This record gives sequence, C-alpha cells and structure tokens, in this order.
Amino acid sequence: MRVFRPAFRAARGARRRRPGRIPGPALATLGCLPGLAAVAALVLCAGGVERPAAGRSLAARPAAGHSATRPPIVPRSAWLDEDTRRSQPPPRYDDKVVAVFVHHTDSPNVYDCAETPRIIRYLYTGQTGSRDWDDIGYNFLVDRCGTIYEGRAGGVDRAVTGAHTQGFNHRTAGIAALGTFTAGAEVPKAMTDSIAALAAWKLGLSGTDPRAEVRLVSSNSLSRYPRGTRATLHALAGHRDGFMTSCPGAALSARLPEIRQAAARLQGRH
Repeated sequence: MRVFRPAFRAARGARRRRPGRIPGPALATLGCLPGLAAVAALVLCAGGVERPAAGRSLAARPAAGHSATRPPIVPRSAWLDEDTRRSQPPPRYDDKVVAVFVHHTDSPNVYDCAETPRIIRYLYTGQTGSRDWDDIGYNFLVDRCGTIYEGRAGGVDRAVTGAHTQGFNHRTAGIAALGTFTAGAEVPKAMTDSIAALAAWKLGLSGTDPRAEVRLVSSNSLSRYPRGTRATLHALAGHRDGFMTSCPGAALSARLPEIRQAAARLQGRH
C-alpha cells in the first residue's frame, strides 16, 4: 500500500532551509491531490531505491559502432540553488552505462514547464531531507515539454552511480518522467521523444542497442532478484522490471517498446 506523506515534511529541523513554494498552475494542481505534493510524490515511485553500494554489475557485451547525438540537457545549476543545496560526498562512478531505467515521479501531470526547476528542487529536498540521501536519486529528469534536466551530480556524460532502482544502480542510469502515468494517462510525445533521444545517446556511449537485453547483477535482495543473481533485463527498462513497483505506470510502460525502437533508430540501427 502506498503511504502518502504530508508535503514539505522532507526538510527536517532548522538545519534545512526550505525553498519557496510553487506558485501558479503547478501549486494549484498539487493542492488538488490530498496529501500529495512533489516531495511526497517522489517517495511513492522511488520507494525501491537504495544508496549506492560497492560492487560491479555485469552486462552482455554490446555491439560497437553505434552512437547518437547528445540531446540538450539543462544543468543542475538551473534548479539547485544555494538555499536548497546540502553538502554531499563526491559522486561515485561505474565504468560504463549499459542499461537505463525509466521512472515516473507520481506527481501531477498538469504543470507549467517553466516551473519544472522548482518541482525538481522539491523532489531533491524530499530525498535529501526526510530520506537522508546524499543527492537526488535520478540521473536525469524529463518534463512534459520534453526538456531534459541533469539530476544527480557527477557529469551527464559519465557513468554516475545513481540511487533510482534498488539492486540495479550500477552500470545503469535512471530517467524520471515528471508526472503520473498510470493506466489511461496521456504520455506527451515530446516527453517520450526526449526519453528516446537521451537513452540513445547514453547507451550509445557503451555501444549498447536500446532494444537489446543485458545481464545485470542484483546488489540487493529487496529488488526483484536476490543479491548476487544475474538478471536478464531490457537495456531500456521500466523501474518495475528491477523492483516490486508499478512505476513508471501502465501508460508509460506501454510506450517503452516504441521508445526502444526510436532510440535504436537514433543510433542508426535498423
């Protein structure tokens, strides 16, 4: 059962400073869902997240010679201000990324895309506040207008170890779609196009075909696979493929096959 936590409880005590509230349409939408705001919403989808741990996941050897152009990515500095930022340890890295996990944030779908930086800031506050993580867990976030944002620190072109899919944070990247994409929800084409472009580029850095299956080693028995199990997963997978969750929602999950195909075409594959 999902537990809805009151909004803004993420910032604990006087040692955390809260960012300003979301004005306008985004705030109005948040208020329409009892007990749900961006901070609490992140907990719902990211409940299967673990802190990065030592270890190495194994993947099938990817095909070489295919890559894709890096799409525009808005840097962290666009959403993380000094009032919100908390101290954190240096980023951790893997040798490469051979799979991406797609998530949704379980937050409202109707928002002004100009408010996206504020929404991401609330998500960051929720994860680094009440959940006491060292940074936002997702490597990237994509809004309904198709704008891609850098999430976790460490460099978008590097294999940053995230905290997005419990048991499978190594050699993977987490892409979060801002919204709730359960059955019947509309998934904006601009969003799926950007997810495909981002996955094509990120997987292309290791020569991985987005349509392929890869082998990853579970690092946590709370995932769908006991620790140490070599699991065969899609190179472009949904969160629920690695963890017991409905994330990224039925509507977005249904779009993953076409996103894989689009990403492969962007890599020049047929």
